[in-house]
Amino acid sequence: MKSKRAYVCQECGHQEPKWLGRCPACGAWSTLVEETLAPAGAAPAPREAHATLLAEVASAREARRSTNIAELDRVLGGGLVVGALVLVGGDPGIGKSTLLLQALGRIAASGRRCLYVTAEESLAQVKLRAERLGLSAGELYLLAETAWETIDAARRECRPEVMVVDSVQTVGLGTLESAVGSVAQIRGVTAQLMALAKGEGTAVFVVGHVTKEGTIAGPKVMEHMVDTVLYFEGERSGPYRLLRAHKNRFGSVAELGVFEMRGDGLHGVDNPSELFLSQRADGPGSVVVTSVAGSRPLLLEVQALTAPCLYGSPRRISVGFDPQRVAVLCAVLDRRASVDVGNLDVYVNIAGGVRVSEPATDLGVALALASTLVGRPIAADTVVVGEIGLAGEVRAVAQLGARIQEAETLGFARCLVPQIDLERWPGPRPALPLVGVADLRQALAVTRLVS
Repeated sequence: MKSKRAYVCQECGHQEPKWLGRCPACGAWSTLVEETLAPAGAAPAPREAHATLLAEVASAREARRSTNIAELDRVLGGGLVVGALVLVGGDPGIGKSTLLLQALGRIAASGRRCLYVTAEESLAQVKLRAERLGLSAGELYLLAETAWETIDAARRECRPEVMVVDSVQTVGLGTLESAVGSVAQIRGVTAQLMALAKGEGTAVFVVGHVTKEGTIAGPKVMEHMVDTVLYFEGERSGPYRLLRAHKNRFGSVAELGVFEMRGDGLHGVDNPSELFLSQRADGPGSVVVTSVAGSRPLLLEVQALTAPCLYGSPRRISVGFDPQRVAVLCAVLDRRASVDVGNLDVYVNIAGGVRVSEPATDLGVALALASTLVGRPIAADTVVVGEIGLAGEVRAVAQLGARIQEAETLGFARCLVPQIDLERWPGPRPALPLVGVADLRQALAVTRLVS
């Protein structure tokens, strides 16, 4: 059957019969490239199938094995699932290859056979990194190859339990005429890896490049095919890295792994709260808030700054916090608490490079803005937690007990909490003094930001 040719968007995988300057599906410019499409084969004959009652399905728990890196196990949901396909993305040089080689080295040291396939480096370069990381040989095999057929043959020979492919954009299928890194090649290689993982129970890590917008390069269908998508974040010039799960079929996507990059590799940070508060600047505009990442409570510093608006409309700029949420909090401060920030430029920053999305940090952000506006600091030993509604009320938050316990562990002397949570507190209260606030005005009065 004759092959067809079409123009395929390299961002989203959309197909068009002729070239267009802009993809009609995702709106990207100059991304349509001509590719040869595989001919459609004959439809397979339908096979007999029967529906099964839910009560008759046998229960089965996924088998997990530790990577011997606690922070990586946490983000994976408790360990690596047998037969899982995990996609790891991140900026160039952020530490993706280092983390995965380090994980394979520790897995191999425990007696399990592993295969590290590098399609971008030579074996000598990987060996130098392994020596820097202090990895022992164990059952760790290396392969430098870009052709999938050769990789698959070598994989069949050594039969690893865990396998890494670095990276999927540089591996190609000989049966496809498209260039390596094209949508068709990425989709085809990912399909082969998925069949390998599910068919033989091999756990596979795949490294993916990212675009300048920060998303994993290639079609979105690749992220739908894999079981887990991990993103490695952080400043390459800084010592700390954050690992997040954006998709996880075997666990929560709310977990956060924190690593410190040293000369001998990546090391997990046992107490991220202490790390994020280690360089806290006392003064107006600084407030300590609590956030929960999966099962881990974190204490973070919120920094706020206001400045006169000299040109045009006032700006609402934030780093690590939703800018639209900042605009809402500014409106609530203005209308419900008579704190006028309408004609000021507002800047909000979550120190340490952490992104916060839960509303439990609303009260801390609002108090930080009021603090910098009036020029009065909030006591350094105070932790703030609470969601703010449009009426100015302080609403209840989830997992308050874990948040307070973390604050108590780090030696804080007082915690501002929603009054409704204080009234509903089950059992004896913690030793840390709790101050209940019902609305934003009361919170401003308790912190002495208004008279």
